[in-house]
Amino acid sequence: MTGTERAVPFYCPYCGDEDLRPEEESEGAWLCSACRRVFSVKFIGLRLGEGVR
Repeated sequence: MTGTERAVPFYCPYCGDEDLRPEEESEGAWLCSACRRVFSVKFIGLRLGEGVR
């Protein structure tokens, strides 16, 4: 993923609504139309199971 692509959430983590729109004022942020919260999703990485190298 490059810096210009967004991770697309399927629902708001606060109220569960699915009407989300990109928030133009904050890069990578999303606006929930139902609860009006603005949030972002950040991919950290993958965790391998115990003992896997």
